[in-house]
Amino acid sequence: MSDTIEKVSIIVSKGSFEGVYPALIMANGARMEGIEANVFFTFFGMDAINKARNEHLLVATVGNPGLHIPTMVGGLPGMASLVTHQMEKKMEELDFPPIPEFIQLLADSGAKLYACKASVDMFDLKREDFLDDLEGIITVGEFYKLAAGGQIIFT
Repeated sequence: MSDTIEKVSIIVSKGSFEGVYPALIMANGARMEGIEANVFFTFFGMDAINKARNEHLLVATVGNPGLHIPTMVGGLPGMASLVTHQMEKKMEELDFPPIPEFIQLLADSGAKLYACKASVDMFDLKREDFLDDLEGIITVGEFYKLAAGGQIIFT
């Protein structure tokens, strides 16, 4: 068995700002190291590749213990937008691109992007709802075939 990772398949199931970025960073890191990367978007994670939604992902401010703010404060009107704006500024300072640009960068680097067929059907979505860089809409079984021989990362 090899000590090096040659392929990763990353599952993105959360559609929040902080739910999508870790997966994109992991996939980008893999591609920068010459590692094959597949990114499988399922459930609300599909918002990251949805043309109408991917520029509007927000930080989840209610019930997010990592923010260290009371739930009541997180639920105030405008709080999610404020925290998202702060996070976007910090990501920009660290030279991370916005989510749509990051996804384009990943596709251009050779990462393969897929949407989960069951989730697409559940949310009544169609191929045209997604970014052009989407490699395809695949079943879980097809995802496992793509992932075979590599590491699966769930974010």
